[in-house]
Amino acid sequence: MRRGRGMGLVSWAATGMALMIMAGAGVWQWAVRTGSAAPLNWIDAAFPRDRRARLAATAGYGAHPAQRLELWVPHGESGNRPLIVFYHGGGWHTGAPRDYRFVARTFAEHGFATALVGYRLVPDGRFPAMLQDSAAALAWLARNAAGHGVSGQKVILAGHSAGAYNAVMLALDPQWLRDAGVPDTMVAGAAGLAGPYDFYPFTTDSARAALGHAEPPDRTQPIRFVRSDAPPLLLITGADDDVVKPRNSAALAAALQMAGGEAELVIIPAMGHAGIIMALSKPFARDAAVASQVADFARTRLAQPTSGAVQDRLR
Repeated sequence: MRRGRGMGLVSWAATGMALMIMAGAGVWQWAVRTGSAAPLNWIDAAFPRDRRARLAATAGYGAHPAQRLELWVPHGESGNRPLIVFYHGGGWHTGAPRDYRFVARTFAEHGFATALVGYRLVPDGRFPAMLQDSAAALAWLARNAAGHGVSGQKVILAGHSAGAYNAVMLALDPQWLRDAGVPDTMVAGAAGLAGPYDFYPFTTDSARAALGHAEPPDRTQPIRFVRSDAPPLLLITGADDDVVKPRNSAALAAALQMAGGEAELVIIPAMGHAGIIMALSKPFARDAAVASQVADFARTRLAQPTSGAVQDRLR
């Protein structure tokens, strides 16, 4: 009888977890429609992790309320932790660092500190404000990360959707780091998740609101800034992404390779736009492929800052 009762409890626990994941999926679809990642963060926080993350610092790097960042480090560890700087998505009009703490929790399990960077949003954050802010946050980290046991000399930039645009533009167009007083050697690589990189003429309201005023419009396009000496890029996209088409990642990877630079392209079958960022949360991680690939890329580039062979991997 005891054994049967125990098996029943296990079964009920498994059923409860499955129901929670199903409910979470529904909440996340609502979150996608409303432009908020906060529900995904709440769901993720309920799941246990092998290694926890600790909030080491919150800071404003400018006077605007959106110019804020959170610095998270693996709990219980000290020393010069490697750093991933993450820019959130939201079409340049929604999002905040606190809504993406699940990203920091995930990368902490891989041994990385994570800076979650906020930036001015439309209308205050129209081009090039989002890039100026993204670079200004790097300048703050270069000055202050070491005081929190985090390496700020070389970092990996990462982001999802609009945040991937920010990260990749900083890696490709050197003017933003230069204007912020950030040495170009600070960026060892950039990982873009489902980002827009070759999307003119603008076809969405969010792109028009954030970038449509820029003259000439080509100056907003990451693909126009490919160069042989750019930091290596990891471009991950979903084959079923109908929000930011996979051709953005494929076109940028091909253009950078043709220019003599390094780009790794990963196309994940049966994954959509939201699925890429959901894969960085505990309940939707599948086989942890997205987080592991970003972590492997970061580990390799931070340990070996010089260029290696280009890989073009399709999955």
